[in-house]
Amino acid sequence: MELRHLRYFIAVADELSFTNAAKRLHISQPPLSNQIQALEAELGVKLFDRKTNPIQLTPAGQAFLEESRATLAQLEQAVNKTQRIHQGELGYLTVGFTSSISNGVFPEILRTFRQRYPEVQLILQEEHSAFLIQRLRDRQTDIVFFYLYHEIAEANDLETMSLTQEPLVVVLPKNHPLTAQSKISLSDLKDQEFVMPLHQVVSGLSEEIYHLCSQAGFIPKVAQTAVFMVTILGLVAGENGISILPSHVQNLKREGVVYRPIQEQTTTTQLTAVWRHNHSSTILQQFLDIIKTLSIYSNPK
Repeated sequence: MELRHLRYFIAVADELSFTNAAKRLHISQPPLSNQIQALEAELGVKLFDRKTNPIQLTPAGQAFLEESRATLAQLEQAVNKTQRIHQGELGYLTVGFTSSISNGVFPEILRTFRQRYPEVQLILQEEHSAFLIQRLRDRQTDIVFFYLYHEIAEANDLETMSLTQEPLVVVLPKNHPLTAQSKISLSDLKDQEFVMPLHQVVSGLSEEIYHLCSQAGFIPKVAQTAVFMVTILGLVAGENGISILPSHVQNLKREGVVYRPIQEQTTTTQLTAVWRHNHSSTILQQFLDIIKTLSIYSNPK
C-alpha cells in the first residue's frame, strides 16, 4: 500500500464518483478504478458499494476513510515540522555562559532571538569556562559565551566571534583613598589587595587582569577569590580589597563601591562567542546572525 492509494481513496470517497474523483486527481478514470480495486484486494474488503447511484461507502470503507484522513493529516504535520526544523523555525539551541557576562550584551542577544524565533527553545546553562568548553567539545552544548582566554584563542577545533571589547574599571570601597582620583593608573594598584574572579570559573577575565598587572610591573596580591560578580562587589564593599572588572558591572548598582576608569587605554577584555568548527545547524547560524547584528565586531576566527 502506498500513500497515493490513500489519496485516491479519499478523493473517491469525497466525490462518491470515480469520474469526478479522476478529474480532481487529474488522471483518467480506468487507472483510478484499477487502483481502488487493488487497494480493496490488498485489504480484503470492499470499500465501496458500486450497485448504488451514486456509489456509497461500505461500513468498512467508512472506517478506513477516517483512518486514512488521520494518517495523511499526521504525515502532513510531520512534513511541516521537518521543514520548519530544517529552516530553523523550530527546535532548540543549547547555550552556555559564565555568570560574568550576564549583565552586558548577552541578555539582548537572547531577547532578540526569542522575538524572531519564538518556537525555538533556548536551553541555557551557566557554568565555569573550562566546563563549558568540555561540554561544547562533547556536543552537549551548541555555543558558549565567556571572556576569551589564550587556550581557546589558539584552538583549531573551535570557531570564535568577538562580541565586544569592553573597558575594564577599578572597583573600590567607597571610602578608599584612590576614589579621590578621576582615573587610576594600574601602577597605583601594586600595593593593593585584590578580590579576584576565580580563574577556574572566569579564565579569560582572570588572565587579562594578571596580564595587565604584569605589564604595570607587579603581580596582584590576592586577598580573596569569588565566582560571581555580585559576590566580588560585595567583598569590595566590605573592604576586603579592590578589584578590576568589566565596565558592565556598573549595571548592578551595588552600594558601597565606587568605579573608576583605568588610565591606560589598552585595558579591555574580550567577550566572545565560541562554537564547534563546521557546526551546520541552521538554528545556530541564525543565532550567529543575531550576534553579528548586535555586537560591535563580526570577525569569526
